[in-house]
Amino acid sequence: MSMSSASLSSLSDQAPTVVINTRPTERATPLTEYLQAAGLTVVEMPMLTLRLRESSATDIDIMRRWFAGDYQALVIVSPTAAASGLAVWQALVKEHQQTDDRLPAAPSHIIAVGEATASVLRDTQLQPNYEVLKPMIANNEGMLAMPEIEHLQAGDKLLVWRGLGGRRLLANTLKARGVHIDSIAWYERVLPTDAMHNYQQWHQNFMTKARSQQPKPVVIVSSGTAFEHWIGVVKETQTMQSDLGLQQVEALSLSDFNYVVLGERLATMIAERQLDYWRVEDLAPATILDAIQNDALSSYS
Repeated sequence: MSMSSASLSSLSDQAPTVVINTRPTERATPLTEYLQAAGLTVVEMPMLTLRLRESSATDIDIMRRWFAGDYQALVIVSPTAAASGLAVWQALVKEHQQTDDRLPAAPSHIIAVGEATASVLRDTQLQPNYEVLKPMIANNEGMLAMPEIEHLQAGDKLLVWRGLGGRRLLANTLKARGVHIDSIAWYERVLPTDAMHNYQQWHQNFMTKARSQQPKPVVIVSSGTAFEHWIGVVKETQTMQSDLGLQQVEALSLSDFNYVVLGERLATMIAERQLDYWRVEDLAPATILDAIQNDALSSYS
């Protein structure tokens, strides 16, 4: 991976850049509105939707052990994981016949990945009696740098509230250090049922315009699962257009887009496919806009 020799030209000198926001619907709006206010054309095209999973007996047993103080730290990766875990925590409080509605002091460090997750944990209706810690950078690398995580040793135990398949880098790094990792997957990430239709409709509209006069569309990707779904949607559209004999205008390929990606793992996935991208370390709207407007584009060349 190397940096291209020139930065992108000013957005004001060309047609409005099309930005495809693949974040889940419930998390997409603030980013969309911010980029639109900056003059970008934003298309919301979620590549993930979150589907809650039913808690298993194993999940409840892990929560009971956390409640009893068996873990040195708890990492919570998303607002959805926070809300699901808090509901079970409250149920455990009632199970112990505590009449006070206030949640008790936390049995371990509580680490939220990002402000949105921390906000759920600070819900004033719960009257929280615990401190919510956050990494300086809201990703796996940022958490690994936190003293509460960095100082975990062989034999220590960490609990992660997450979605199915999430936070592999954190878990793999700590397991290699001898730390015991347990996790509860409160939800799973699935491809929205309308994702293929929405992409193909957008693709048809985009291709009717003069492509040579438009800058490459920019795709915002914040997770490996979303990127895998995006690959599937783009490639399926290429295959369908070819099968239908619609080859007078070649369908867009993965390389016909630039990408804004979160963190090292995603940047590696993009670079391995020889795609151009900007890497960001958080998903703040200002960070993403600054990357698109001002930063040099990372290239596989």
